[in-house]
Amino acid sequence: MPSSRNHTPRILLILSLLAVGAALCASLYPVEARAVAKQLLGFPDSDIPSNQARPYVLAALCFIPALAAVFYSIGDTLDRYITRQFVTIFGICIFALFVIWLLIDLGDNFSDFKESKNVLVTIAKYYATRLPAIIILLMPYSLLLSLLYSLGKLSTSREIIAVIQSGRGVVRTTRPLMIVGALCTLFCMGINYHWGPVAEGQRDNVVAQGAGKSATEASKVLYLNQDNRRLWMIGEFPPNYEYGMPLQDVEVTLTNPDRTVHSRLTAASAKWNRHTREWTFEKPVVGKFTAGSPPEFTKLDQPLVLANWSETPWQLIKPGLSARYLGIPDLNTWLQANQRHHGFADPSPYLTHRQYRWAQPFTCIITVLLAAPLAIHFARRGAGGEMFLAVVLSAVMLFVNNISLALGEAGTLSPVTAAWLPNIMFGLLGLYLFHRRIAGRPIYQSLCRLMPGSD
Repeated sequence: MPSSRNHTPRILLILSLLAVGAALCASLYPVEARAVAKQLLGFPDSDIPSNQARPYVLAALCFIPALAAVFYSIGDTLDRYITRQFVTIFGICIFALFVIWLLIDLGDNFSDFKESKNVLVTIAKYYATRLPAIIILLMPYSLLLSLLYSLGKLSTSREIIAVIQSGRGVVRTTRPLMIVGALCTLFCMGINYHWGPVAEGQRDNVVAQGAGKSATEASKVLYLNQDNRRLWMIGEFPPNYEYGMPLQDVEVTLTNPDRTVHSRLTAASAKWNRHTREWTFEKPVVGKFTAGSPPEFTKLDQPLVLANWSETPWQLIKPGLSARYLGIPDLNTWLQANQRHHGFADPSPYLTHRQYRWAQPFTCIITVLLAAPLAIHFARRGAGGEMFLAVVLSAVMLFVNNISLALGEAGTLSPVTAAWLPNIMFGLLGLYLFHRRIAGRPIYQSLCRLMPGSD
């Protein structure tokens, strides 16, 4: 009977988190499924499998807390004790970092918010929209600080020594923290599949809509249809352009087989009807170009409707989309279209970011590998040096990540190398630090011996 009572709270925790996850899934899954249906309707050439996976990925995210509760329940008493010490500090750290980040970002953007008709509503919508991207940004820092504090506190109070003297090694002692890092990696991977990059790309639109201005998805976009020899130049893509909102400042140039200009159509706006697949150009001006003669321009009084043009808004906007703001489904779609249309833009940034969507979340588990062996200390003196080294290594890892990503976008490094090389480098370094800690030879002491005057 006492054993049953001991298990009851943990079972209730799992069941309650399962209920919460099921409720979230029931509310979010249909919304995401409708969004995918709209996406495939408006963009018929989208990558169907990766888009159809979006509701399932979102549903899986809802049950990660319940999965964490399962791991917590099957651990022994010391595992649960270390987990509680860490999770409490982790919650405080991520909240504190969010508040600090929010105050800094609010100070940078408040001049834009002041132009909104309802400042508080715009601010709330702005940060609610960006929340998935904010979580991905703050998660590694929160893991780092909470690991350094919780393990440092346990080491200073000699609890780590007591745990190891009970027969556990360093790896076994830190296993629950590794599981937390793996779950954070899994959670960030799910968010990074679509919602994190897309959320970061919507911030300017939220501010513009709050101020009553015309928000844009992209501007000054060029698209070349080589098969039909049409060059499009679009001044502005408004939101929901694929569902009836017209493109602004449109110019379409048709060329001859010898690449000379045949005709040019300019219009104040162009609307695409997804049902009839017709283009309607408002206030059109048609220019005819003949060799040896000046061009002739005709301003039409009626809108010009063209039914035999194959381009869709999604095809036109692709060259203007930033790879940084595209999730896996949109990156797959962009790359497939780039192959079909004979390379209308440099694919290096898109190939690199497709790899980076999978690689970036592993920063969480690598942060645990770097911080855990440096936060544990057995001497009576403080561990300020090791903790400082952990902070420096994590900062260097993030810096190398940015440099490698930039080299991948420029095509200097291959996409796989640019995305995964920093993870491999610092992952191996973390394993080496663990080896040194297990062997009783912490790396910080070795570094101190190399300093002048250490003798």
